[in-house]
Amino acid sequence: MKKKPIKNRYTWLAVGLWMSIITCCMIACEDPFNDSGFVTDVSVNIESYLINGQEAVIDHEAGTITATVAFGTDVTAVTPEVSIAAGATINPEQGSTIDLSAPITYRVINGNIYKDYNVQITTAKPIVSFEIDGQSALINHNSRMITLTVAEGTDITALTPEITLSEGVSIAPSSGVMQDFTNPVIYTVSGGSSMVEYTAVVSTPVEGPAVAFLGTAATASEITNPDELSAKNWLFAQYDGATYISFSDIAGGMSLADFDVIWWHYDSAMNLPSQALSGPVTTALQNYLGSGGNILLSTFASQYVEALNIVPTGKGPNNVFGDFPPAGFVDGSSWGISFVGHESHPVFSGLDTYAPGKAYFLESGTFRLNHTAWWFLPEWGGYGNGQGWRDQTGGNNLASEAWDDALDGRVLIAEFPNGGTDINAMIISFGAYDWYNEADASGNPSQPNAYLDNIKLLTANSLNYLVEN
Repeated sequence: MKKKPIKNRYTWLAVGLWMSIITCCMIACEDPFNDSGFVTDVSVNIESYLINGQEAVIDHEAGTITATVAFGTDVTAVTPEVSIAAGATINPEQGSTIDLSAPITYRVINGNIYKDYNVQITTAKPIVSFEIDGQSALINHNSRMITLTVAEGTDITALTPEITLSEGVSIAPSSGVMQDFTNPVIYTVSGGSSMVEYTAVVSTPVEGPAVAFLGTAATASEITNPDELSAKNWLFAQYDGATYISFSDIAGGMSLADFDVIWWHYDSAMNLPSQALSGPVTTALQNYLGSGGNILLSTFASQYVEALNIVPTGKGPNNVFGDFPPAGFVDGSSWGISFVGHESHPVFSGLDTYAPGKAYFLESGTFRLNHTAWWFLPEWGGYGNGQGWRDQTGGNNLASEAWDDALDGRVLIAEFPNGGTDINAMIISFGAYDWYNEADASGNPSQPNAYLDNIKLLTANSLNYLVEN
């Protein structure tokens, strides 16, 4: 039998030696690694957050904690009950008394990882609604003004308001008590340790601008989209000079010269209807604008700025999306906008704000379709930022999403032309600009939107601003 070469025996001895060395190295390396305390398989979640026994809503993915506490609650010195995983620490510490009148950030640390949570607590508005004969008043909680325009000929000396209050709140005079609104009526609201006064002003329509509500339906009575119908009904209740016109009317040669401003609120589809894009219609509207007319375009109608040559070709909204029934959803956060830097602009006058230059328009828990037709600036369209958008469109961007105080991320509200003295066009286009909150897919009605008054006021301000400028 032939012997194996000796070199093979040495080869296997060498392999075994190297394997032993590698194993020893692995063992030697493991212990220092474990001893270093580098731990990642732990929880850094805030498991619960209670304010005066009330549990807040925690969104672990977004890192937010939100809650609405009763009117009159003192949020300047609160000791929340915060629950975290065993072994974790948190700053501010558990048991700390903190001021929650402004947003605050918590940091949870466990092992070698950490997570931040932004806590935002809001106080419930004391008056939920103020209605007379089924008409809802506009409630401004900043100025504590309640305003309502009733039908021409209404006897305002004997009106009976129906007032809905938030939990734990009382009001004097009480709901259901007849009042004479010849002069403003003072209502005293009490809750917790707070007592404030609201001034209620009821009036009949006054002569205002001639506003045309533009739509695809042949007549106002044929409007079927609930969002468009709600917007139209509000307009006709507020402006005695309101008129409905259709695209068919314009195509048929209707004169637009007598209208101070035209408002097209389009919520029915993401794509603009062919009747709006026909040559006779766009030509008539371009001539109207060229002759001193004004136009307000909202929701999907914001895309019309391109067809009307308000912006250059290809510079219309570049991010159009939204759901349609039975789709839609409920979100746990209130949606708002930032108009930081434009706080004194007339279109934002009197808005109920939650911080300087910031206002909510759609309340948490409200069903929404998120109909949006805005400009998405950073990555799309070559705009880069707000200045790039202004340079390329000739517009002036007035608002973005609530997080965007530099107004460099999105364009939600804008006026045209930029810097001119004759502003004759405006767009309002963001998902929270929602006139009607549909029922969900199961037919359950949406909760009322507590910020609907901001939508109404923004619209009224925009219409009046266009007429005056």
